[in-house]
Amino acid sequence: MPAKRSENATLRKRSDVVGLPEDVAAIRAEIRKFFSMKDSYGRRIGSYKHGVYAFYDYDGEPIYVGQTEEKLSGRVSRHLTNQRTDAVAMNVLDPFEVAYIEVWPLDGLVSQLASKEKKAFLDRAEYTVSQKVLRESALGAVLNEKEMAPRNAIDLPQSHRQRIIPEDIYKQRKHPDVRIARRATTIANLARVISEREVSGGLRRTLLTQARRLERLASQRVKEMGITADYKKK
Repeated sequence: MPAKRSENATLRKRSDVVGLPEDVAAIRAEIRKFFSMKDSYGRRIGSYKHGVYAFYDYDGEPIYVGQTEEKLSGRVSRHLTNQRTDAVAMNVLDPFEVAYIEVWPLDGLVSQLASKEKKAFLDRAEYTVSQKVLRESALGAVLNEKEMAPRNAIDLPQSHRQRIIPEDIYKQRKHPDVRIARRATTIANLARVISEREVSGGLRRTLLTQARRLERLASQRVKEMGITADYKKK
């Protein structure tokens, strides 16, 4: 019987990935590898329950910040494997855009706090990370729909950052024409959502940020191709 159960578990595990494109499977493997890494305390990064995370695109531009009170590996993986999260479902975040992950595990700083105090500390940590990445952003913006209320900053613990796209896939996905097409599709989908629903001002701000991101990428592409963007004759 134990052997039978083991065989069934193996079959179920295999069936979970049957039909996955090779690039998707390879990226998921990189995500699992990242969260299996151990920190200086000998603890797996993904096992931390409380933390803040940030996503970056292929230019290293920050695009999204979040917090979690569950395992970091579970929360981040749901975003990036396109399972239902509000950000993905509303076309705020396109997992295809995410090339790098950075996480700040916080268990050691909140373990002695009561439930409400933990949430307040996580909010402060998320705000601190948000301000940090906004200072680093060329656009001074990320795609988060909700605007974070100002809070007292914290001293952030050591973070862990890793590229999650294998080299052979990275070269293809980083191509600006691929990214321009993908980004334009995301904008169209987000605009459709906005046109069909009563949405927050934050979602409209996200649409504007996406449009600015597209314009910046398209402008860079035109310049590197040596194309004159001005239609006026010289």
